Amino acid sequence: VTLSPEGRAYADAIAPALDRIRAATAAAIARQPDRELNIATLPSFGMRWLAPRLPRLTARHPDIVVNFAARSFPFSFADEPFDAAIHFGLPDWPGARHELLFREQAIPVCAPARLAEQPIATPEDILSWPLLVQSSRRSAWSQWLRAAGSDAQAPAPSGSFEHFLMLAQAAAAGSGIALIPRFLIEPELAAGALVSPLPVALSNEEAYYLVYPDDRPASPALTQVSAWMIGEARTDAS
Repeated sequence: VTLSPEGRAYADAIAPALDRIRAATAAAIARQPDRELNIATLPSFGMRWLAPRLPRLTARHPDIVVNFAARSFPFSFADEPFDAAIHFGLPDWPGARHELLFREQAIPVCAPARLAEQPIATPEDILSWPLLVQSSRRSAWSQWLRAAGSDAQAPAPSGSFEHFLMLAQAAAAGSGIALIPRFLIEPELAAGALVSPLPVALSNEEAYYLVYPDDRPASPALTQVSAWMIGEARTDAS
């Protein structure tokens, strides 16, 4: 398999985060079966939200070992060896309890050099740009236009990407304009690799949840990790 330039950039970008996840897990004290958890996470969420916070989890609960694995879609807990998962959407994961973490705000972003060549002053100006989307959110630009007060119809996307960080790399390379949750691209915004041309964010009823099976009681370790995640999310929101 030969990676595209965007795919190689994505792989290079997530490598440090994966190393941090492995290091934080390995740093925990000797494993105890009732203190070890397997949690499935959305890849971009795992890299940009979970990984930077893992040292705080280890400091608070040094006896808990958490093994993370990437999953992009819901699955049956009866068929997979996971104690919990990170879910984005409505609280509709079958057979699961849902702990609300936070809602996102997706903003339009693009490369500053391309924006200088092709300015955006109104929501309708984006229609002359290649519109990039995350593959499960192909109607996002139409929703954003409505949120911006425009009656314009968004054309079909010019490109879609399974993971948001691949989408961010494509936008930063000048491939077009993308709608991406702000919390996933704070480093790119701070570094100036991406800019947001209009102050309109898209938010709806969908949110990030920690989900776990409802047919068995949560273990003490899962209860502690759940409380820690909720606390981190509340701190971000305050």
